[in-house]
Amino acid sequence: MGKNDELFERAKQVIPGGVNSPVRAFGAVGGTPRFFVKGKGATVTDAEGRPYLDLVGSWGPLILGHANPEILAAAREAMERGTTFGAPTEAEILLAEAVRRHLPSVERLRLVSSGTEATMSALRLARGFTGRSKVVKFAGCYHGHADSFLVKAGSGVATFGIPGTPGVTEGTVADSLVAEYNDLDSVQALFDQVGDAIAAVIVEPVAGNMGVVPPAPGFLEGLRSLCTRHGALLIFDEVITGFRLGLGGAQGRYGISPDLTTLGKILGGGFPLGAFGGRADVMSKLAPVGPVYQAGTLSGNPVATAAGLKTIELLERPGTYLALDARANDLAIGLGRVAGVAGIPHRINRVGSMITLFFTPDEVTTWASAATADTARYGRFFHGMLDRGIYLPPAQFEAFFVNVPHTEDDVERIVAAAAEVFATL
Repeated sequence: MGKNDELFERAKQVIPGGVNSPVRAFGAVGGTPRFFVKGKGATVTDAEGRPYLDLVGSWGPLILGHANPEILAAAREAMERGTTFGAPTEAEILLAEAVRRHLPSVERLRLVSSGTEATMSALRLARGFTGRSKVVKFAGCYHGHADSFLVKAGSGVATFGIPGTPGVTEGTVADSLVAEYNDLDSVQALFDQVGDAIAAVIVEPVAGNMGVVPPAPGFLEGLRSLCTRHGALLIFDEVITGFRLGLGGAQGRYGISPDLTTLGKILGGGFPLGAFGGRADVMSKLAPVGPVYQAGTLSGNPVATAAGLKTIELLERPGTYLALDARANDLAIGLGRVAGVAGIPHRINRVGSMITLFFTPDEVTTWASAATADTARYGRFFHGMLDRGIYLPPAQFEAFFVNVPHTEDDVERIVAAAAEVFATL
């Protein structure tokens, strides 16, 4: 038994399933999860001393790679001044100003500690602002594990085939209306039925939790129009896409202004940090200036905000996103080429530095089409790549993340490994 197996057995004695987030357990692909001891740049090393080229990047936050020295220096300097105060700091202001500079729709921002906290708080605020109870979400989209979002959710919920979850009340389910991503008619139908009860529509502007699925032309524009017409708020969940698809996130890429935006992952520079923000009149309903309560002891943590500020500063360097996009494009083309040579039915979806290789011959534009993917074949592909030192998401319905430290040689290595594995499938 190797060190990873030993650690997993120990973990299962004290942690449910041996992990602190379900998809880490390798349940969708089988086998033993890798326990990592260090990371540097684009590489992680497990407890047995084996290095892997990493395309997970902590599920998106590490756009600048593991242990970026400038981010570490900023965090270390902040830690030396104090790890937490439970009181305001200037860094919170600076980070909010940086977000508003790049996302003009975010006129006011509230910092929290996670993406889930950001989305559940944004939804409460939307209900408080509109006086309505219902929310429209999309099948296969994931917005964290708050009750309202677990109905037909993506990410780990989809991976484990859970249609809902015990503990979520019937009332919560009744207030969560599910539409089909990229299908405006399904959203229109819900507004036709109960439009005056809908507080908000929440959407991943680029789906990243049923695998990567880009918005169809006119889809986001149509959501904006429907929400405006019916007095509902449009919430963009940019926990993944914020600062991933450009400094302006998905809303900058597609030119759509939501009423509220949720952020996380990259915003914290590798530390636990989230945020929600938007129109000033909506945010003015939030305590302490308004009646909608939200609070958190570690919100705006000075170490996390310092790391986030440094991350944004580094991403502002000219040419960063152009280079990242080009590298991701090379990877997508390379994977498609070798899959085609091997005769493997596949679809590759890419938006910016987010990629998913779906094992299906069908175009993937919705959760229903994503669900046609051969998850067993993905599991074999995952382990073949793992054996060759490439660490991919241990689930079909997730994104590969190309990050700044990935090089041209890294891309060639990934494609060469994939060609070998495809030949065995």
